[in-house]
Amino acid sequence: MVVSVNPNPEKTLFQSLLDNTVMTLLSESKKKEKEYLTFLGNKLEDVVAEVMKEKAKGTAFENSIELISGQKFPDIIANKFYGVEVKTSKQNHWTTTGNSVLEGTRVEGIERIYMLYGKMILPIEFRCRPYEDCLSEVVVTHSPRYLINMELTEGETIFNKLNIPYDTLRKSSNPVKHITDYYRKFLKPGEEVWWLDQDDTKSTGLIIQLWNNLPSKTRKEHMIRAMVLFPEIFGNRPDKFNRASVWLINSHGIVCPNIRDVFTAGGQGTITWKGKIYTHIPKVLIKLTGLLAEITEVIEQSSLDELRLYWDERVADPYKSWINLVAQNTEHQKLKINIRDYLTETIIG
Repeated sequence: MVVSVNPNPEKTLFQSLLDNTVMTLLSESKKKEKEYLTFLGNKLEDVVAEVMKEKAKGTAFENSIELISGQKFPDIIANKFYGVEVKTSKQNHWTTTGNSVLEGTRVEGIERIYMLYGKMILPIEFRCRPYEDCLSEVVVTHSPRYLINMELTEGETIFNKLNIPYDTLRKSSNPVKHITDYYRKFLKPGEEVWWLDQDDTKSTGLIIQLWNNLPSKTRKEHMIRAMVLFPEIFGNRPDKFNRASVWLINSHGIVCPNIRDVFTAGGQGTITWKGKIYTHIPKVLIKLTGLLAEITEVIEQSSLDELRLYWDERVADPYKSWINLVAQNTEHQKLKINIRDYLTETIIG
């Protein structure tokens, strides 16, 4: 057994081992095309591990190559420091869905990982690159996962886009938040990222619920919170319920096909303030006036970070900010009542 003085041999030495491994795979696959075409998934992992063991003889990596069984990341490790993740495809491209962003199954102690990709069609080809150099985007299956592209050029990785090094992101306490913050920059009005931040303690569970099947108390709680988070529902934009609809699905797993009726059913009503009756008030504002105590409580209990996220503005005084947003969204409705003054006096005093 060859024992290295340096427990973590230099990256150039491991790169040399991988280069020799790829050259052998290319050579052997030409001799045994029919057999190699069957080496998909974990079958190629076995082959790569055996080739690496053979090529490691006489190097600092001799007797250190280990094929990891089970759902672990990466598939092969060396010197308990380096790793190789093996992917295969029967398609004529160099892209595939990679591993979880959260890397919950990462083998302890493995710091440098490489991606070895086999394109198992004629002509059979293999490519190997540092793992972080071939991750282009983040996509979602049952969890956020990297998208692998073995043809990425320098500066095109997801880490370049995030402006965060791979090692910094993976060691972050909340890597998903960095990613969702990045993708939120490209959202259109009413859209939201599909994957929730890790620090969101709520869970949608596995069941999609229908609004009309929920208990009336639960429906009321969601309606009040929507009034706080999405002040645009008090305006007259045609898309004013879009964000609230997405939020119900994304954060609570609730589908509400009739969301407009939840807030506006019943037409118009009246508000009595300072001894005067104001008529032709939209129903959504009538509901608002009857729920001000509950709305105030929700605002008080909400974190400033959450309010900033949904209101898209700096928040110093959350009550004043919310009142201002509601007033802005109602100012084009030609109401006889001054909503800003009414809410300020009623909530703040």
